[in-house]
Amino acid sequence: MSTESEAALPIAEPPPDGGPDGPVTSIVERSRRTSAPPPLGSGFKTPISHRLAEGAIRGIAVSAILAIALIFVFVAKEALPLFWEPEAQEEIGGLSALVFARQWDGYDEPTHVWQPVAEPPKLDVIPLFVGTLKVTAIAMFVSVPIAILAAIFVSQYAGRRSRELLKPAIELLASIPSVVLGFFALIVLASLVHDAFGTTYRLNATVAALALSLAVIPVIFTITEDALRAVPRELTNAALALGARKHQVVLRVVLPAALPGIAAAVILGFGRAIGETMVVLMASGNAAVMEVFDPTSSARTVTATIASELGEVTQGDPHWRVLFLLGTVLFLMTFVINRAGASFVERISSRLTATERGARR
Repeated sequence: MSTESEAALPIAEPPPDGGPDGPVTSIVERSRRTSAPPPLGSGFKTPISHRLAEGAIRGIAVSAILAIALIFVFVAKEALPLFWEPEAQEEIGGLSALVFARQWDGYDEPTHVWQPVAEPPKLDVIPLFVGTLKVTAIAMFVSVPIAILAAIFVSQYAGRRSRELLKPAIELLASIPSVVLGFFALIVLASLVHDAFGTTYRLNATVAALALSLAVIPVIFTITEDALRAVPRELTNAALALGARKHQVVLRVVLPAALPGIAAAVILGFGRAIGETMVVLMASGNAAVMEVFDPTSSARTVTATIASELGEVTQGDPHWRVLFLLGTVLFLMTFVINRAGASFVERISSRLTATERGARR
């Protein structure tokens, strides 16, 4: 019986190509060769909808840059003729009268004066920039510590429910129109400051700066809070595991790691403060005086001057040219500050990255 069954079993023949599996191996190899993926980037075609979306996004980005460039060209085009029109220069007393103190009739000594409706017109722009920097400096002095401390509390100490209440409440300040802040400063804040400190002028640089800080705080707070929360948890957990207290972790680990973001927040807040118009127009007193170190004196900023006087001058008049020159200088100054701030942030970020890599090694 066993002999017959063994005879009935088929005898396996050796593979014709001498391989271990014969035709099976050749089929697998052939299928692998035919199904091999194409080179990267050569076998797949981007859908047309994706290409259209990419082109639209690129066009929007380019149009934004062109819009900024065209705005600058328009403003500069109205200001530049002041430098080659002899009639305009003669009417304002020469280009030197724009920046240098001069002995005017009725004044005992050379001084900087902005009185465009006087005869002759006095268009010295130095008091305007002094007022702008004074109001901006006081506003930053008030808003930066408050915004950064609030961001530290919300991101590092507050509980979940408190964070969900505090963060939207602070960020809601950014949605308040600047004219509303100006009304608040004009009616309420000016009276409070006058009664508390007995200031000579009810509307002054301090009142405008305090109202302006309400617009700057949410800008600095939002970016700083995001930067603090972006610090990896591994760093804080490692510091806590080594025995550091919470305030030590915040001061020595979290804040240094988030320093580039905090610096960017302060720069954006400065740009917000120096470009504000309605608050300072309504609450600063609008007197172009050269009281540099007196925060209780009135002040007149560049933006408030342009907003209040541009609609009352004749197009092409020297006063018109000077106002556009102020806008050009303010545009360039803001651009330079933003670029310097971006370079500073990149330098800090690269330095922190290099330090972190060295510590890992």
